[in-house]
Amino acid sequence: QNRVTQAEFRCVACGHTAHADVNAASNILRAGLARQAAPAA
Repeated sequence: QNRVTQAEFRCVACGHTAHADVNAASNILRAGLARQAAPAA
């Protein structure tokens, strides 16, 4: 439901829209930075 087309992402919860690849890259970057900032286990 979030993928209107192969290239477009639209959040069904908040309406945010972005190019699907850019959105995915942003999510991956955010996850990597969060993991890097987390204390070592």
